This record gives sequence, structure tokens and C-alpha cells, in this order.
Amino acid sequence: MKSALFTLSTLGSSIGAALLAVSVQAADITLLHAGQLLAVPGEKPTSEQTLVIRDGLIVDVQSGYLNDVAHTPEDTLTIIDLKKSFVMPGLMDMHVHLQGELGPKNDSDALRMSDAAVAMRSVYFANKTLQAGFTTVRDLGAKPEQIYALRDAINKGWVTGPRIIASGGVSVTGGHGDVDGMSPDLLEKYTEKTICDGPYDCRRATRRAIKFGADVIKITSTGGVLSDTNTGTGQQMEDDELKEVIDAAHALGRKVASHAHSASGINAALRAGVDSIEHGSYADKDSIKLFKKSGAYLVPTLLAGDTVVQMAKNTDVLSPAIKEKAIRVGGDMMANFKASYKAGVKIAYGTDSGVSHHGDNAKEAVLMSRAGMTNMDILKSATVNAADLIDMSAQLGTLEAGKYADIIAMPTSPLDNIEVLLDIPFVMKAGKIVKQ
Repeated sequence: MKSALFTLSTLGSSIGAALLAVSVQAADITLLHAGQLLAVPGEKPTSEQTLVIRDGLIVDVQSGYLNDVAHTPEDTLTIIDLKKSFVMPGLMDMHVHLQGELGPKNDSDALRMSDAAVAMRSVYFANKTLQAGFTTVRDLGAKPEQIYALRDAINKGWVTGPRIIASGGVSVTGGHGDVDGMSPDLLEKYTEKTICDGPYDCRRATRRAIKFGADVIKITSTGGVLSDTNTGTGQQMEDDELKEVIDAAHALGRKVASHAHSASGINAALRAGVDSIEHGSYADKDSIKLFKKSGAYLVPTLLAGDTVVQMAKNTDVLSPAIKEKAIRVGGDMMANFKASYKAGVKIAYGTDSGVSHHGDNAKEAVLMSRAGMTNMDILKSATVNAADLIDMSAQLGTLEAGKYADIIAMPTSPLDNIEVLLDIPFVMKAGKIVKQ
């Protein structure tokens, strides 16, 4: 009996191995014909190129239009004709909030919507973002359990959306990032366990956020425009708290992004070793020196500033405390971004979508252009620089062998007119067409 069982088991293993060998040999191969190809933003585009894609990865880029490559009979070979299009890497947005959108129902939604409903809405917003040509995003503020679940579901192919780098938030009591604008009972209920006070408590909060799934740590070194409180936009986390969070995160292999408006908060975070400054509304000469010394990125979020200014002036959605900050800070962001860019600060593309509408992410590029940034530098900020910020340059940011086939295409070149990014007709993520 033992012998028979052994023989049956071996036969089953042999069949399994044979089937596995067939599945390994069979591949999905795509030949994508690009009329104009910006394979590496920052370098000159080329014409009449073929991207060879195998199982979601680029394996070769060749001149001319190939109609065949070596493949087995089991392989699937597809040819995509984009000979009349401008082709480039998928865009990346380094500052989004996929769980909501700023609007008149925010307060009631917070009380009425279940966690499950918020998660389902997040799937909808994620897909809108992908359809807009943004194949990778960094979410810097959401309910942790839900955003980690969405990230993982997208990675497993259960739902459609951009690749998500998801944050865990660490903030001080009463600061931007802590819950506000509610009754005391609700403030107690909704306060996150990563709110901290003092350096050692902030070390604990950082480690806890990473333990539960954070890819990156988001801190709030200054007050924020959308906090429903009159605590201003100056520095709120102390120097020792900032240093402890950043050191603890780096020790566990995580980068840190700091929301920061005032120069004092920007500079304190940069001195503490932060990896990116979000907004950077009032960066001064010292900030620029610290940016260039540390190599940290500025993620400008001009679209958020423009959105809240228009909302403050034309609607009653915002409270009086928020309106005052929105008009002041939002109005100043453009000039300060222009100064940072001209000084050579590294820029990574980010919109703060969720303040603005999801799917409108490309409007940031238009605002960056109006501020004097060249179209090539804008594209580089949303590809090469963004990939560097999230430590994924080996997988993303350019269209070269070994990288994910995250690809967008449009009828004309955004180097000539950046507004073509506002309506991208072709989107591919990891070799799969998600919009055509």
C-alpha cells in the first residue's frame, strides 16, 4: 500500500511539474509601436520605436517597427499600434488621499459612511486616478487598515487601480493630522493611536505605524490649511520629536514625508533628515540651502493651493478658520515654488488630490508650467524623480529593459503643450491595457 501511494504521489508531482513547465514557457508578449518615444524623461525623444513587453515587463526597446520576435507556439503575441502617438512612462503622483474628496458633505460622510463604504469609494477614486494616466501614487493620509487593504488588493489584481505606496501618519496632539472640528466624545473616538507627544512617544507611534503596514511615514511638522482650528500654519512638532520619528523610520527602512508650510517647520524637518517636504509653501533661502544639502525632494501640490483658494472665495464649504488660511497660503504657494525650482531644488510631482478631484491630477502640470517649470522638467518630476523618491528607480520611471510596462500615450507631445496630459487616451499598467 505504501508503495502504491508513493507511486501515485510521484505521478501527481510529475504531472504537476509538466503543467508548471508549460505555464512557465507560455508568455504574454506585446510589441508596442511608438511613433514618438520618450523612454527616459530628461533625454531627447526618439521616433519609430518598438517596445517589447513580456509578462508585464519591458524586455527590449528597438528601433523600427517589429512585427515578430522569437516566441514559442504557446505564447500570446499582441501588436499595439501607437505609430501616431507620443509614448512615455506612466505618470506618478507623490501626494494623494484616495479615501475622499473635499466637499460640503465631508462632515456628514464621516458620521454616516461605514468603513466598508469608504473602502469601496476608495476603489472608485483609485480607478479614476489610473484612468487619468497615473499608474503609481503615494497616499499620504488615510485610515491605515483600509488603505493598506486597497494597496494589497490592487497588487493581487483583485481590483483595478494605480500602484499605491501607502503611508502611516504620525502627528502630535492637537496638531495638523490629529482629528479636529468634532464634539469631545467624537474627538476621543476618532483619535488615532499614532498621535504622540514627546520624542519617545513619537518613536513608539512611528514603530507602530510601520508594524501595521506603512510603506512610508507621513508627519506634520506644521499646522495645516484644512485643520478646522485657528492654530495657524507654523511649526507644531518639536525638533526632538521630528528627529526621533525620522531616525526610527529610517532604522526600519522607511522614508519620511513631512507636511510643512512655514519656513520654520520646513527647515526643522530638513535638519532632522526628512526625505520630502509636502507643500513647502513658505520655503526661504535657508530652506533652499537645506534642500540642496540633504537632497530632499519638494512635492509642491500647487493644485491643492489653487483649489482651496477658489473654494474659499466662491463657496461656503470651508469654515471661517479654514477660509482665512486657504486664501493666504494658497495664494502664496506659486511664488514660493517658482523660487525653489529656479534655485535647483529637486521636485517630485504631487497634487494633494482629495483636496482637488481625483482624476484631475494632470492639472498640477499646468500650474507648474505657469510657474515657469519647463515641460521636460515637469515630466521628469512625475516619472524619474518620483521613482527615485519612492526607491523604485529599478522598476519605474523610464521605459527600459527590466522595468514595469507602465505606459501612457497621447496624440501630441506634452513637450510642446503640457495640457495634452489633461486627457490621456491610452494607459497601460504592468503590461495590461486599462484605457484605450
